[in-house]
Amino acid sequence: MRLKITHRTEYLYERFVHHSIQELRLTPQDTSNQLLDHWKINAPSKMTESIDAFGNVCHVFVLDNNYSGMLIEARGEVFTKDQYVFSDSKDAVSPFCLLQQTPLTEPSAEMIHNFSSYKNKNLTPEDMLQIAIHIQNMISYEQGATNTKTTAADAWKLKKGVCQDQAHVMLGLCRYLKIPARYVSGFFYAENMPNLASHAWVDVCLDAEKAIWHSIDITNGCFSNEHHIRLAIGRDYAHVAPVKGIRSGGGAEELITKITIEKC
Repeated sequence: MRLKITHRTEYLYERFVHHSIQELRLTPQDTSNQLLDHWKINAPSKMTESIDAFGNVCHVFVLDNNYSGMLIEARGEVFTKDQYVFSDSKDAVSPFCLLQQTPLTEPSAEMIHNFSSYKNKNLTPEDMLQIAIHIQNMISYEQGATNTKTTAADAWKLKKGVCQDQAHVMLGLCRYLKIPARYVSGFFYAENMPNLASHAWVDVCLDAEKAIWHSIDITNGCFSNEHHIRLAIGRDYAHVAPVKGIRSGGGAEELITKITIEKC
């Protein structure tokens, strides 16, 4: 599919912000399943571009004048195809680096007990999909029940959350099972489900020596396909958030995000 995407992020503050640094991971990757036709990011200050250790395109900009609102807009077009198996390049981060838990993915004792039957087994991609579907059934999708700091253990206890929470639970369990797993941030095209436009899923590595990954969408209970657009990969949400930063001043913050995806 050819998809036209617009991602608009606006911050409003109750008082002036005096200084801030923003880091963006808002550029879709050129991978074997997607080709970036054109892409542009508009930000309120000059950006510096770099590529991080995981191959993500990063932009950083600094604002050092007083402001009470900030707008960041990314837009462009991406060609996608139906694919869920990926192979890393030779210079990619080793899958073994993604066996380590993070504060957001650390599993609870209840989570471990629930999936202990999978321990020390030679799991297949279909087994991993069944684990994802189990998580989908255990954690109902509900917006507003969690936030960006909610941990996998918290979401499991609540039995509700969004794609980010389901992905963190999946990451925690994979790493407990000694299976390298990484967080994928991106977009999901669903004509009648605009709330899923900003999306998250996971890559699992069942062959760490060859660095072969299978990409699984927990929220939709499927392997990734032409509806998925990959933005960035990493350890967890905090590592690859599309927009994150630090600021001095500003007081209370209001965040308004709008994403539109259209099939061309």
